[in-house]
Amino acid sequence: MDAAQQEATARARELQRNWYGEPLGALFRKLIDDLGLNQARLAGVLGLSAPMLSQLMSGQRAKIGNPAVVQRVQLLQDLAGQVADGSVSAAEATERMDEIKKSQGGSVLSNTTTTTSSSGAPTVKRVVREIQSLLRSVAAAGDIIDAADTLAPTHPELAEFLRVYGAGRTSDAVTHYQSHQN
Repeated sequence: MDAAQQEATARARELQRNWYGEPLGALFRKLIDDLGLNQARLAGVLGLSAPMLSQLMSGQRAKIGNPAVVQRVQLLQDLAGQVADGSVSAAEATERMDEIKKSQGGSVLSNTTTTTSSSGAPTVKRVVREIQSLLRSVAAAGDIIDAADTLAPTHPELAEFLRVYGAGRTSDAVTHYQSHQN
């Protein structure tokens, strides 16, 4: 790989970090490990071709163009968390992956019933991801930061919200949310 390709890959991974909270290669590898998948099966569940998944993972492409695929990624992340905490069995996870594969997407904020805690409330991480996904579906992180800078003098709370939720990492947004409760 020449220097220009390395620079383009680094730029794509940084964009992925801004848009999705981490490079897609790391995110997809976690899903593969946590759900016991291979790349071909993950691509199938997401509704991507294997070459497209590979390009996203390697940083040859930066953005997932289809909002339904982004929603499937979020659903798989939630499912992986439920498998990890033992609330979903491996057999049930396989069934749920088949349902996720068939989902057509829709509203970014729809269908929180599959992403709730044991108390029935949506998890903080899921809500944060939905907010991030909504914001990032209409603007790039740099544009969101520019908007926050413009709003800061007159609406500092909104500016902070945009910076944290629109352009920040998921883990930072969850921490921010939790620190502002009560």
